[in-house]
Amino acid sequence: MYTVITAISAWLIPALIVFIPLFAVSRKVPVYESFVDGAKDGFQTAVSIIPHLVGMMVAISIFRVSGAMEWIVGVLQPLLNYIGVPGEVLPLAILRPITGAGSLAFTTDLIKQFGPDSLIGRIASTVQGSTDTTLYVLTVYFGAVGIRRAGYALKVGLISDLIGFAASVAICYLVFG
Repeated sequence: MYTVITAISAWLIPALIVFIPLFAVSRKVPVYESFVDGAKDGFQTAVSIIPHLVGMMVAISIFRVSGAMEWIVGVLQPLLNYIGVPGEVLPLAILRPITGAGSLAFTTDLIKQFGPDSLIGRIASTVQGSTDTTLYVLTVYFGAVGIRRAGYALKVGLISDLIGFAASVAICYLVFG
């Protein structure tokens, strides 16, 4: 079974890359012109979201450099230790909604320190796959289409991240604990 899945994985992307243009040609779609038009739109979108990305990066830097993350970890760690959540993964729960690269670097450090098969390494990996970079997503996608009022989306996204974190810890304890 593993070899079948591996073979499918190896051929699926190249097959799609060949199939989509051939399908478009069969429908008489001007493939190259459509690609160029899409690239132009993509470039314009990228230029329009740069101010949003710069603002988010500055806010993340201020959050980390100011010591706010360490303060939040210090306040919440005794409570989480009481309910059985390893304190080492708490910064990941804080970083993940803010920055994908920062949370991945933190996960990598946890895995190097505790090992990939440790409970902390498994929780960190599961959190990384079960939560999203909510603030980045809101900044990029809402900024690209000009949405200014994102309060409800932010609340739902952060609640989803919290549930994803809690579920990751609980499932890792059930499966590996």
